Formats: sequence, C-alpha cells, structure tokens
Amino acid sequence: MTPLFETTLPPFVFHQGTAPLLISMPHVGTHVPPAIAQRLTAEGREVHDTDWHLPILYAFAKEMGASILQATHSRYVIDLNRPPDGASLYPGQSVTGLCPLDTFTNTPLYLAGQEPLEAEISARREAIWCPYHDQLASELARIRAAHGVAVLWDAHSIRSVVPRFFDGKLPDLNLGTADGASCDPALAQQLLSIAQAATGYSAVLNGRFKGGHITRHYGQPDRGVHAVQLEMTQCSYMQESMPFGYLPDRAHQVQPVLGALLDACLAFAKRC
Repeated sequence: MTPLFETTLPPFVFHQGTAPLLISMPHVGTHVPPAIAQRLTAEGREVHDTDWHLPILYAFAKEMGASILQATHSRYVIDLNRPPDGASLYPGQSVTGLCPLDTFTNTPLYLAGQEPLEAEISARREAIWCPYHDQLASELARIRAAHGVAVLWDAHSIRSVVPRFFDGKLPDLNLGTADGASCDPALAQQLLSIAQAATGYSAVLNGRFKGGHITRHYGQPDRGVHAVQLEMTQCSYMQESMPFGYLPDRAHQVQPVLGALLDACLAFAKRC
C-alpha cells in the first residue's frame, strides 16, 4: 500500500540558545515531497507564498542568544500556523487552510482531482505539524523554567500587495498580539513605538494581521509566556516576484530595526 504521506526531511531545524527568547519561523520551508509536487500546478511547485529568506535576515539573533525554530516543509504541504482542525483564524475573511488548496492569488494549487483527502491531511499533520509544535512547546517550557519567563517571536513575511487579503499596500511592520491577549500590553506598546520610530518604514499593531495560531495558542502572559507575531513586507528586504532574490543592501537597513525589537523583548524578559 502506498503511504498516505512520506518525506525524507525532518520537520524542522532547531537552534537552542541561552536567552529567554524563541523565534519561530513556520513558513520558511520550501520542501515539497515528490509525491505531492507531481500533483501540484506549475505555480504550486514554485512555492510562491513562502516567507523567503527569514533565516538569513534573522541570522544575527543567534548572537543575541535566541533559540530559533525553522520549518523545512512548504506551507503548501501543511501550514504550521493554522489550528490542527483547520478552523479559520479570521472568520468572514479570505484565508488559506491547514493544507491549502489555493495560492495567495486565489489560483488552484492542485491539478484537478488531486487535492488531499482527510486521511492524507491527518498523516501530514502527524508527520510535520505535531513535531514542530511539540518542539515549540517544549522549548518554551524549557526557557520559562530557566528564566521564569519566555518571549515567543513568530516571524513572517508577505508580499506588500495581496488583494485577496487586504486592500492597497500593507504596512511594513505588522505587529500582532491577538488584540492584546498574547503578551503584556506594555511590551506591545514598546514594540509599536520602536517600529513607528523606524525611519522609512510604516507600522501597525493588531491591524490586518493579529497573529496566527502560534501567537494565539502559546501566548499566555498570565503564565509567563508572551507571544508576538511580526508580519513584514517582503519589499523591505527582498524581491517580491520571481526569482524572489534576497537584497542584502535593503536587508541591512531593516535588520537594526529587527534587532531593536528583539532587544526590547529581551529587556522586558529580564525585568519580569
């Protein structure tokens, strides 16, 4: 019998740091197992909707002592920032699902009749989604035990213009705290102040992107875990169209802003 799902890659890459900060990158993976890739459209196989190059952009965070958790598989295989039951994060608005069937441009991901059925979705969840979240939860528990508090930074990026999800151009720095439920309000306001003061970038708190499943599920400030999502415009550091190239000069300009935001998270953790 052909397996419902198999892969040759581990579900994540993990670096354990020494500071009370964990950076999660659930959408940086690009791997699509061949048995799935052959069922995708030509556009689907190009994995356009990846959060490209974030491990390079955030590489400096290792020197800050941050732990870093990176997905290996494409969000087209399974989206690690969706609830395991596939429930919508934004009821009434257009969203992509746990195992997406379409792209951000609303085009089909799969060839006709090749979409995954529930048994395959369950197999993908067990093989990829569960191990990533097990690692995320265990590292947050380790950090909190060692430091008394943990800050979770969920790192994302997206094209600055995606009409399916928002009108016009997205602000460059979109901070999300689940409308204030996932972290201490004082930390959220400090982060917003830093982002708004950054020359050349626009910023908003709990705008179109308020935080996905990771931010909402793990952010429990009353238990000492503070979660923040940052959704960045990709034009801040890379090309937004094929071949999605990394732009070092542009990235170099935004990295100090990211560094200041992470510094504020660490300073907050030390005060707790």
